[in-house]
Amino acid sequence: MNSFGEMIEWKMLSSGHLNNSIYFNKIHLNYSMSLISSYLFLGLAVILGVTSNSFAKSAEGFTLLFPSIITGITIVMCMYALSMVMKNIPMGITYASFAGLTIIATVIVGIFRFNQIPNLYSLIGLALIIAGVLMVNLLGSAD
Repeated sequence: MNSFGEMIEWKMLSSGHLNNSIYFNKIHLNYSMSLISSYLFLGLAVILGVTSNSFAKSAEGFTLLFPSIITGITIVMCMYALSMVMKNIPMGITYASFAGLTIIATVIVGIFRFNQIPNLYSLIGLALIIAGVLMVNLLGSAD
């Protein structure tokens, strides 16, 4: 038990998967990350990914200390968030969604922060990325 009176117990299920259980002051709570939580972590990963991309540009080839440090921290946090997503969503779907959404969000940040306006072909490509992310998440296989 730690100072908060919690104990984590790992149980092996018949399927071979581990089940997480937490005891708070003798109240037993089973928890598993829901699909909604996974998509919230995916959103967090996208925000962190865009943040790391933006600060990487501001770091000027990692010659400026503060933006370089923020870039490193946000990349590590982004990977942690992605690992949480992959507990419920398959790796391929997770990464395809993350990459597509991060590209779209990074382009939007580039427009407003760095005045980088995409041309017609870039906009068509971005529309195809959005269509791909929607297809993977709405029509793709979950297993």
